[in-house]
Amino acid sequence: MRFIPTALDGAWLVEPEPVHDARGFFARSFCVREFDRLGLETRFVQHSISYSALRGTLRGMHFQRSPFGEVKVVSCTRGAIRDVIIDLRPDSPTCCRWQGFELTAANRLRLYIPKGFAHGFQTLEDKTEVSYLISEFYAPEAASGVRFDDPRFGITWPLPVAAISARDTAWPTFAGP
Repeated sequence: MRFIPTALDGAWLVEPEPVHDARGFFARSFCVREFDRLGLETRFVQHSISYSALRGTLRGMHFQRSPFGEVKVVSCTRGAIRDVIIDLRPDSPTCCRWQGFELTAANRLRLYIPKGFAHGFQTLEDKTEVSYLISEFYAPEAASGVRFDDPRFGITWPLPVAAISARDTAWPTFAGP
């Protein structure tokens, strides 16, 4: 695996390094030793998936409040997404900055998202499936978010929003630093 630093402190793109032969290829998608070498989380208590039927579906921007903050490792296993993260950690050198990534079933990239980040994505194809490794159990009382269209961040989404939950349109604008 190859770890590619992002512009946001502590977030990484993880790229598999396939070994090819006549049958196809084999590649690691997760390795405790490799993650540990960089001081990254290696304990994941949940593995979740989401399915979105329509291109343009938007999910986000979600996080869990402390002490239930979670590390996520996200990949797109079918279709394609524009994955977006926002650093909400007040003491971070990249606080209040966002960055977007294209994750697809074809490129097999994974995004390592530290605690203290909001996360969301927009599907770029119909019938898209996203896989998440999550370091903490879901705590409904700690579930939170910020608006996907918060002017403070100015996130540019690639498509008009085709579907979004009422909950995601009701998140407040960011009131932090």
